[in-house]
Amino acid sequence: MRKSSTFIQLAIVGGGPMGLLLIQRLLDHFEGNLSIDVFEREATVGAGMPYSQLGAADEHIANVSANELPAVLRSIETWVNKQEKTMLDRFSVSAEEFNAYKALPRLFLGSYLSDEFARLAHRCAAKGFDIKIHYQCEVIDIIDLPASSSVTIVHTNGRTIVDKAIICSGHFWPKHNEGRVEGYFDSPYPPAKLNGKNNYAIAIRGASLTAIDAVRTLARNNGYFYETTAGSIAYRRNPDSEEFRLVMHARNGLLPAVRFHLEDAQLGRGELLSMEEIEQIKSENEGFIPLDYLYEHVFLDRINKYGSAMKDTVNALTMEEFVEKMMEYREDIDPFELLEQEYREAARSIRNRTSIYWKEMLAVLSYTMNYPAKYFSAEDMLRLQKTLKPLISIVIAFVPQQSVEELLALHQAGVLSLQEVGEESKVEPLETGGVRYHYTDQSGQQVSDRYTMFVDCVGQPMLSMSDLPFESLKKSETVAPAMVKFRSQLNGAEAYANGIKGVGKGQDGNFYMQLPGLAINDYFQLTDVYGRVNERLYMLAVPFIGGFNPDYSGLDFTEEASMRVVEALGMQI
Repeated sequence: MRKSSTFIQLAIVGGGPMGLLLIQRLLDHFEGNLSIDVFEREATVGAGMPYSQLGAADEHIANVSANELPAVLRSIETWVNKQEKTMLDRFSVSAEEFNAYKALPRLFLGSYLSDEFARLAHRCAAKGFDIKIHYQCEVIDIIDLPASSSVTIVHTNGRTIVDKAIICSGHFWPKHNEGRVEGYFDSPYPPAKLNGKNNYAIAIRGASLTAIDAVRTLARNNGYFYETTAGSIAYRRNPDSEEFRLVMHARNGLLPAVRFHLEDAQLGRGELLSMEEIEQIKSENEGFIPLDYLYEHVFLDRINKYGSAMKDTVNALTMEEFVEKMMEYREDIDPFELLEQEYREAARSIRNRTSIYWKEMLAVLSYTMNYPAKYFSAEDMLRLQKTLKPLISIVIAFVPQQSVEELLALHQAGVLSLQEVGEESKVEPLETGGVRYHYTDQSGQQVSDRYTMFVDCVGQPMLSMSDLPFESLKKSETVAPAMVKFRSQLNGAEAYANGIKGVGKGQDGNFYMQLPGLAINDYFQLTDVYGRVNERLYMLAVPFIGGFNPDYSGLDFTEEASMRVVEALGMQI
């Protein structure tokens, strides 16, 4: 049943996928007089950074398929049937033989999302919602006005006063050396900035999906992929790029795992802990949700439920022991050899429509713990960061098959290598251009490699409160840093004495650990230093919620987060 809204004016800061899903939810849940102002700094809406030319080129593939898209949107199969053949041919998509299980090109997916946004805007108008999209309009500041229960949006075209504002401004990479040091790039986005010939070795920091984006773009700038007579993919450098090489630098020397068939395409979205369950678990654990509870009741329970061949082994292991076992296995094999093995394993999984259950359950665990993570103790948050998150970040990257084929072809051509650099590596920008990459190799030798070009590809950095561009929210103390409390104050005192980053005493005298990003509640409403909820302001900007939401990216996260925000808006009626 739809509800009539008592608030009249709503601002959505950012017109990407999150803004798209918020509008869809609003249409589904509200009726009456509602004015929506969407502020988008770019010329298009719907696609956001990852699915537009800001974050992708034709060669970049999404790590989701059509059957994994949010169910509240129109079927992409329906949309594909209405597209021009030239557009489908550009991305090698067939309307007649459309495969809902195949990962989609990111720009192709972005076109779909943009069209969905336009469709929803028309629906808003038809249902009496007044929607105004401010294109190429950057929000400069946001001013919270408690006395008048309103929010002022300060933007490049002036000021707009609304009742509530939802900040979903998307990805953001601060520039530190890019533009100042020749050959230094703080991120590989937009990909067009990497265009050019590179007849030398290029250092890439990281081995994530972000790094793979850079690899695929740079490879095309300096050579070409072709199909061999055996049907495999190979790579050849251009004559003027004979010295072109790519060196990925990873702390653990590991490559991410390969996309496989998911039994549950929605990754347990319908099995999240309810608010009642969360409160019950907290009441039994001094206000905390134990990480071990989620590991046992989400991961292990599902391993047993699906009858995985690994269940007898896994059930005997603690979380730390399980992670150690999985990481040791990966570390004992050459990363490209392991990538080829997992490529074949994933191909069988996709061909037979059978999951690799322990990997799927790990993805479900990551998704499920995303929301109660703010109730972890500092001890458990440290365990998560040190132990579980490194494995999760590798296993659930879901590298598309086509990307793997190109990585293997580049490696076989002697173009791509991976260097383990450990935790203490350092990148030194050089005033003359390029960098020196300092690290200790596996034999214990100090290494200092000089590179003409460097691309930082560690992914979206989680930013702190000081990085927030809206000064009025900081000055008025409307925002506060995300923090978790130590369950044992003795542990907190020890962590503080040992100089663990972010650990300190709170105003109540207890020890806390400060996390990246801002403090928010279960509905993404901002909370201040006293824990007071701000019912006018919602924070969904990816770089500023990672502390309390460790698995904060992807359309699955976007779908759930949009629902929670609209649910909170409904409570205020």
